[in-house]
Amino acid sequence: QITTVSGNEFLLQSDIDFLILDWFHAIKNAIDRLPKEQRITSRNLEFKLRRSSSIELLHNLDAESKEPKPEHRKSLIFRLNYSASDSSDRNRVKSRLKKFISRRPSLKTLQEKGLIKDQIFGSHLHLVCEHEKSTVPQFVRLCIQAVERRGLDVDGIYRVSGNLATIQKLRFVVNQEEKLNLDDSQWEDIHVVTGALKMFFRELPEPLFPYCFFEQFVEAIKIQDYATRIKSIRSLVKKLPRPNYDTMKILFEHLQKIAAKESVNLMSTQSLGIVFGPTLLRPEKETGNMAVHMLYQNQIVELMLSEYSKIFGSEED
Repeated sequence: QITTVSGNEFLLQSDIDFLILDWFHAIKNAIDRLPKEQRITSRNLEFKLRRSSSIELLHNLDAESKEPKPEHRKSLIFRLNYSASDSSDRNRVKSRLKKFISRRPSLKTLQEKGLIKDQIFGSHLHLVCEHEKSTVPQFVRLCIQAVERRGLDVDGIYRVSGNLATIQKLRFVVNQEEKLNLDDSQWEDIHVVTGALKMFFRELPEPLFPYCFFEQFVEAIKIQDYATRIKSIRSLVKKLPRPNYDTMKILFEHLQKIAAKESVNLMSTQSLGIVFGPTLLRPEKETGNMAVHMLYQNQIVELMLSEYSKIFGSEED
């Protein structure tokens, strides 16, 4: 603990002896480099560096004399304090913590009382959908609706980054509040909305294309015959869990509308594949050449956009 002349207090804590000593020497050397008159006015300067063994390293400057005492400037006073009450103090603290934890309400109780809300960002897709009693997260629907109202003609939509601080603010609002109005003036920049939507998919603990499907989709995109390639991708998509399939279908339908405005927004299916490939599709563990993986990720998204009706359409289509 460091208390300065102005009354500011700082606490440095570590269980590592040599690190504590490094801190102490660094602070002492900084003081020793101060002009003499500043050192003289340092009154009762004391450092207490505590750790589990209760070792205190004390260094005092004599404030009564006009000149710091030589022995105080050149040497450190090390004092080992072992208190018999330390053990009993720790036991009392542990006992109080155990009682506090045992009386603490469960997560379910706090959620039922509305004190803790279920998170949208960073939660598994199926959990978000179960909580909302839907197969597509409401936040995804709201973002898509907002972009289709006022972003289809925007140059570089989904490619241009929005203000990160505002995106994080939107993320916080989504996680804390049930109602969200994306037409509010604070979300006026459509790139903030698209940035938040991409962040939602990036933060899924398991991507929209589940890990267990990754290699299967990669093998499918490698198929040389184009018709067989589409058929294989379609077959895999149909096997996805319902929340993944429904969310993927509404997202790709939306991205197809973006690509249809390529002449205005300059976002082709290839550009969207580059943006969304690594966001929606990634291996559980990175092995081999990441650049090759990225190429396949982009190609899969691009193909699914180009052949949306064949992949997501009914059997009769």
